[in-house]
Amino acid sequence: MTTINFLIAPDFPPEYFAGWHFLNTRLQRITEKSIHLQMPAGSTEERQLIDSGGVDLIYANPFDASRLIRELNYLPLVRPISHPNEMVITASAAQPYRTLEDLKPGMRVLLTENFDVKLIGLRLLESVDLNEENLQWTQLDTFQSVANQLIKGQAEIGFFLASAYHDLTQFTRDQMTVLMESKINDLSHVLLLHPKHQAQQQEIAAAFLQVSSDAAGKRILEDLGLPNGFEILQQEDAEFMIDLMETLLD
Repeated sequence: MTTINFLIAPDFPPEYFAGWHFLNTRLQRITEKSIHLQMPAGSTEERQLIDSGGVDLIYANPFDASRLIRELNYLPLVRPISHPNEMVITASAAQPYRTLEDLKPGMRVLLTENFDVKLIGLRLLESVDLNEENLQWTQLDTFQSVANQLIKGQAEIGFFLASAYHDLTQFTRDQMTVLMESKINDLSHVLLLHPKHQAQQQEIAAAFLQVSSDAAGKRILEDLGLPNGFEILQQEDAEFMIDLMETLLD
């Protein structure tokens, strides 16, 4: 039996680790295929796995999806329903910052390696004449670390994936002030399939839709923060998202 290597982008909250394994087990039962979960520690390892040609199925962020579809010819499968990739810009509640207009050049920004989060954040900061060159950047491993260091006064600004911010405890969020939350709505993680598996595209897409067909599957999706399940990702919708990412890059 051929094994399908299923890579998960390394930008999900740590508490979802077990959920991805449960989802993978569920997909194996539905498809009766051998699916091997790959969970790289960071973007460098992720890129190495992709470049090796050993990734058959991937849960990718919008930025990586652009390269996977346009350069490597990966095929669109599904995307989470009502789960766009928005971002939040925050400050410590102990600081006097309440809006983007309170921010100044030279301030320190904490963020993770989520490039799409940084990209959207930079576009939001353009309105107050802040950019990559006139701010100081520190990259941390997790959004929890961003929150902890921001609260401790190690920086003035924190960048969060919106879903990760809202997953923080109420106690943690109470110690931060939201300066801005994006409302783009058209960017999300997507599931893509290597072109060598084109003959199985519809079958594997259908398996993701079937996960939510009973109570056990719905619990798995809820544990992953994807309570609405998945919907088919049309080629034109994937292309629109990529065009939007490229517009943000320009």
